[in-house]
Amino acid sequence: MIWRCRKTAKFVLFGSLATGAGVLLYSLENAGGSRAYDFVVHPSALPWSHNGPMDAIDMKSVRRGYQVYKQVCAACHSMKYIRYNHFVDKFMTSDEAKTEAAEAMIPDLDDEGNEILRPGMLNDHMPRPYKNNKAAAAANSGALPPDLSLIVWAREGAEDYIFHLLTGYAFDTPAGVDVDEGKAFNPYFPNGSVIAMPQQLFDEGIEYEDGTPATMTQQAKDVCTFLRWGAEQWHDTRKRWFWKLMTVMPILLVVLLYGKRHVWALLKSEKVIYRRIPGREWTPDSTAPKPPKDEPTLKVIAPPKKTIV
Repeated sequence: MIWRCRKTAKFVLFGSLATGAGVLLYSLENAGGSRAYDFVVHPSALPWSHNGPMDAIDMKSVRRGYQVYKQVCAACHSMKYIRYNHFVDKFMTSDEAKTEAAEAMIPDLDDEGNEILRPGMLNDHMPRPYKNNKAAAAANSGALPPDLSLIVWAREGAEDYIFHLLTGYAFDTPAGVDVDEGKAFNPYFPNGSVIAMPQQLFDEGIEYEDGTPATMTQQAKDVCTFLRWGAEQWHDTRKRWFWKLMTVMPILLVVLLYGKRHVWALLKSEKVIYRRIPGREWTPDSTAPKPPKDEPTLKVIAPPKKTIV
């Protein structure tokens, strides 16, 4: 009993020290000094239509967002993990996706190993606007435009951050902030609020195919929805499977509990009784070897004999 108490005390002491060390590290990390990200305007949470546990992504908005990406963003940003066959049965038909892919010129090699440009196919990835990262940085004043395939996961705030960044150019540059030529001030950008990308979205900057008014905020909302779909194409499937599993799990739980009672019934209801057999007792003064530990014995009770009168 003493050993158990000491062991328990050691575990409690170790847990207390580990918890204290974790709290100390967290405090030092968050209270010691200021970070550059603390000097930006943090985006507010927006009521996206797909944020609810039972809400799907608006595919009409995704289609409009692809149009914004194609006409505005694709000149500098790539989406190298997205293929044209991902569009099929999502926000385009198969024929529309084939037509869209054929409009893109994909770099390839001919039979002699020479570089050529050919029309795209469904299984092709979306083309990059530049041949390599050095060419991309040289064309953008030394700043490398990030790939947008997973940009929603790569930025804190996800769609909220991207939306506010795209619509945050209306602020005047405050005093003391130097903005070089070709750059712009954006209070939502964490790198000193000076961003190499000038304002890209304007009211009526594009014309939607479905006639939706192309305001700046509408374009930002649609392209953010498209980027969410691009980063999480299984979004709707994940939510559907969640609710399917939530429907099946109670039934499965009842079946498992019922089966468990049958499997463990023998062990849980078993009772073992140990008895000493007369004549096999052992004492310390005995010269005979110590017998093995008492073994369980089964007492058989014979039925009483019948008396014939």
